[in-house]
Amino acid sequence: MKLTYLFHSGFLLEADGFAVVFDYYREGRALLDNLLHREQPLYVLVSHEHRDHYNPEVLAWHRQNNRVCYIFPREMEGRRELADLPQTVFLSRGESYADERLQVTAFGSTDLGASYEVVIGKRTVFHAGDLNNWHWADESTEAEVREAEEAYRAELDYLARRVTRFDVAMFPVDARLGSDYMRGARQFVERFEVGVFVPMHFYPAVVKAEAFASIARQHGARFVLLSHTGDSIEL
Repeated sequence: MKLTYLFHSGFLLEADGFAVVFDYYREGRALLDNLLHREQPLYVLVSHEHRDHYNPEVLAWHRQNNRVCYIFPREMEGRRELADLPQTVFLSRGESYADERLQVTAFGSTDLGASYEVVIGKRTVFHAGDLNNWHWADESTEAEVREAEEAYRAELDYLARRVTRFDVAMFPVDARLGSDYMRGARQFVERFEVGVFVPMHFYPAVVKAEAFASIARQHGARFVLLSHTGDSIEL
């Protein structure tokens, strides 16, 4: 498998004979245009409706490739623009979609929508969407920080009841959170066994994202920073 960075939280995962696009926002259109013209199965996963995770442009892709399968969180089911899409799946937390190529399971978020576990063969890939410890400790009250902490830990508890290890995890390391911006990512690698940790949701603070490398490695994960559109890693 090959994982390619598009932009922000957007990634392209290429497997044997099919591909998965996570949270396309912008950048990487040349890569995607080439993919669409291959007429191989393509799964388009959208974690939630925030514009930096969901670009309605993806809704036209099935006109270029009639083997596109769209997967959305259940909360987006009533959106008018999604009504006439072919092969569309909506998942609530804990629900799965499976076919002969992969299995996608939706897990929770501490913002909108879902995070996704994707199982391909014996490989397990995790895209966190906006699952994170969004606490803004420098600005929030103690009660707000405590509330964010409890909500995040509850989602990790739910996830841990179903999964203990990820071969690859794409997870936010967002410096906008302030002095404790790595807290959520650290808690994640403390709780789960992670083979390869790939930061996301960090642009433009690349150096800040890279600072998480020592923590990831301390907990047994290989840290891979993909920071420019087209950067990739063979998995």
